[in-house]
Amino acid sequence: MLEEKVLNTINKYNMIQSGDGIVIGVSGGPDSMTLLNILNNLKEKLNIKLYVAHINHSIREEADAETEYVKEFCKKIDVEFFAKKVKVEEIAKELKIGTEEAGRNIRYEFFEEVAHKVGANKIATAHNLNDNAETVLMNIIRGTSVSGLKGIDKVRDGKYTRPIIECSRAEIEDYCKEKNLNPRYDKSNNENIYTRNKIRNLLIPFLQKEFNPNIVEGINRLSQIAIEEEQFINKVVEKEYEKLQIAVDNNIILNLKEFNKLDYVIKSKLILYTISKVYGKTSGIEKKHIDDIIKLCDNNIGNKYLTPQKGIKIYVKKGKIFFLS
Repeated sequence: MLEEKVLNTINKYNMIQSGDGIVIGVSGGPDSMTLLNILNNLKEKLNIKLYVAHINHSIREEADAETEYVKEFCKKIDVEFFAKKVKVEEIAKELKIGTEEAGRNIRYEFFEEVAHKVGANKIATAHNLNDNAETVLMNIIRGTSVSGLKGIDKVRDGKYTRPIIECSRAEIEDYCKEKNLNPRYDKSNNENIYTRNKIRNLLIPFLQKEFNPNIVEGINRLSQIAIEEEQFINKVVEKEYEKLQIAVDNNIILNLKEFNKLDYVIKSKLILYTISKVYGKTSGIEKKHIDDIIKLCDNNIGNKYLTPQKGIKIYVKKGKIFFLS
């Protein structure tokens, strides 16, 4: 049943195509072992080639045994295995970032490294329905925009896929028992040190008990609505961009008069869309930057410019908005 559900998710979001080479991030826990086992069982039907990438973070004493477990499982199902051992806590301290962030960065760098080495074009991670709900709640607590309500992208950049994103943690646990996968459990998930663990172990159980036993499903419905509404708004923004666009090379010039006629929400999205076109990303661009740019355009001040992010300059002149890289 779960394998069929995952296959439906893969097809619904066009996650995998025939002939794909897929690197699967596998820790040895229930989620990643379920993902590996299901994709392995589906590999002939999907016509895909699988590779496993495993990171040993050197944090827990069980880590070496987990590496060996994943290695042996891959050997049994004849899937090529790649492992890397790193001292995440030391790296985090050196870079002055959190252990979680350091671990995530190291994992994704390794996934990319393995994909490049074997010529794979996709990377699959084992995010599930509960992970998505936790991410949405985390974003709300931090003060998110509507985009943060989308949660975890089901497919990102055409490369990163989450085939078990519509499977609940309970379904995954049952699958592991049914298939005798005997996954390894990370005891640190029970320690309420990190924000995600607090949300998983304290906040969600409280909300389930006191407000809604189906809170995870409810949050995921909200997530899906946010995705659908943003997809609609993005189509509107793309059309407006085509209308307003005057010139494009390394820089982009938009029609100021027509821009000022737009609704605030579309203006905001259009600014982010254009910055992404020029700069390649919008990280670091906050609401205050957007508001400053809109104010600049409203005032039609030709002798002032804004640099919301290093590497990009925005100014207005003679009825035009200039986005310069």
